[in-house]
Amino acid sequence: MTQSKDSIYARPIGAIEAFKFDDKVAEVFLDMIGRSVPGYQAIIAAIGLLAGRFARPDSVCYDLGCSLGAATFSMLQQIEAPHCRIVAVDNSAAMVSRFRERLQKEVPHANVEIRCADIRDIAIENASVVVLNFTLQFIPPEDRRPFLRKIQEGLLPGGLLILSEKLCFDDPRQQELQTEMHHAFKRAQGYSELEISQKRSALENVLIPETFKTHQSRLLEAGFASAEVWFQYFNFASILALK
Repeated sequence: MTQSKDSIYARPIGAIEAFKFDDKVAEVFLDMIGRSVPGYQAIIAAIGLLAGRFARPDSVCYDLGCSLGAATFSMLQQIEAPHCRIVAVDNSAAMVSRFRERLQKEVPHANVEIRCADIRDIAIENASVVVLNFTLQFIPPEDRRPFLRKIQEGLLPGGLLILSEKLCFDDPRQQELQTEMHHAFKRAQGYSELEISQKRSALENVLIPETFKTHQSRLLEAGFASAEVWFQYFNFASILALK
């Protein structure tokens, strides 16, 4: 899938608007996320492997906050369970449109339902796998607990939630170090100081990170049997929560 290079924040912007997943972002999203999220491709590949392990016949795998469908495509490559379908949901019409176009072109007969909707409004039923790949962080904090409870209730016994998130840290020194190293990563991917600064301002109060302890305790309160980090690269991590 060909994507344009992300240069959205390359020039000085007078009044920086809150970040949103509009046409402009959708056009460069593949380049943006690959250069902004350390370990993103490794996480996407592992989502496919995990789905192949946990997907059950006649069940549903959910990709919530699917954007351009990277996790869905990864799952499609690995799921062998018969009559297992994928429901992919995103509230960005720009993302969903591009996702549908690519799916029709590359895997026209895939058992995938793509919906443009608020993931909080989606019924989770008969689920063997649920993916929240850097999605929960964009949901208001007060909505996160009931939303995770809804997912837990919709999972089959032994089902899996894959939750990837940007983390923050209680220790100020750790927070400073992890942030510094994330910025170093972005510089190594070719982003300028101006781009890093303006993107950070755009995401302020839009992307709200939490500590791993907060995520873990909330998942356990929601009814999951366990929740552990399987992958972390600086302040970006992915958690496996088992029902």
